[in-house]
Order: sequence, then structure tokens, then C-alpha cells
Amino acid sequence: MSTEKLQQTPSQTVGPFFAYSLTAAQYGYDFNSIINGSLLSDEMPGERIYITGSVFDGNGNTISDAMIELWQADADGNYVTQYPNIPISNINFKGFGRLGTGTNAEHQFNFTTVKPGSVKAQAPHIDVILFMRGSLHRLNTRIYFSDELNDADILLNSVEALRQYTLIAERKEINNTIFYHFDIHMQGEKETVFFEL
Repeated sequence: MSTEKLQQTPSQTVGPFFAYSLTAAQYGYDFNSIINGSLLSDEMPGERIYITGSVFDGNGNTISDAMIELWQADADGNYVTQYPNIPISNINFKGFGRLGTGTNAEHQFNFTTVKPGSVKAQAPHIDVILFMRGSLHRLNTRIYFSDELNDADILLNSVEALRQYTLIAERKEINNTIFYHFDIHMQGEKETVFFEL
């Protein structure tokens, strides 16, 4: 019997196949995507908002094959955590969305949702998970809103004051439509704060 030990399989980076396979319809494949960029139905109550942005590498170039997932509470601060026992108030709300960044020239993402309510004394926020080429693990961050009182949020206050802006989406209103712009920077001067979970 050989005493030679097998070497550990090398780590693999999270590749672009995540975006192509998990957001298949977005990339033109003839498969239904279980989740897409809409976190709600047309009947969902609450302030309708659009979350837009791009993912940038350390040189300031947009990344074309990242995949972004959003998870959030509804306008009343409730998460959809059980199925099929979803409260009536949440029946039109998924609270979860997923998009790739490779389907337009600007490599942007554009989610449709409602403005989340405060959860357990935290400022309204959306949790973000990012998968991308060159990363060995998923990356976790948050979106806070520029027009909310964020000062009392414990997690945001745990971030160095000079870097908190990397977690805050700027509100823009165009033709009575509300957009929050949130770019994710992987490296450099504007590097987004990521959290270890």
C-alpha cells in the first residue's frame, strides 16, 4: 500500500458560470430563472424604487460577469422567511432578487423593489451578496439609503466613518420614479466595505 498522500484539490474562483446558469433567462438561454431582478409583484404596497449600479474592478473598469443578489424586508420591516405561510401583507413580495451584470454595454444591474422598513431598530437597508470571477468566496455588503436616518444603525456605525459612504445609495428622482444608485468597487480608493459572516 502506497504511503503517498494525495494533494488537496486547488481552490477554484467563483466563475462567470454562476451568472449564466443562475440568471439564465437574462442571458437569453431558454430556461426560466427562478429569481430575477424584480423582488415584488405589481400589487405590492409600498414605495416603489429601483436599485441601479455597476461593479468595478481595481482599475475602474466595469465587471461584466458578476452576479448580485439582494435580500430585504418589506415596507413594514418584515422578511419573507417561511413558505407557504407568508403573511397576507407579503403575498406579493419575494424579498429576494438576482441579476448578472453582462447583459448591457454598461454592465449595470437594475432591481425593482419597495423601500424596506426598519428591522429591529436598524436603519432601512438591503443585504447584498456578490459572486464574481477572481473571488474564492461570496462577498457580503449592505445598501443603506441617503434619505434615511442611518446614525443609529449599529452595523453601519461599526464601519470607519470615512468609509461609510461606500454603503449608502444616493437617491435620484426622475419623472416621478425613484432610483437609488449603488456602485460596488472591489479595490481602490472607493473600495466598498464587505462584511465577514
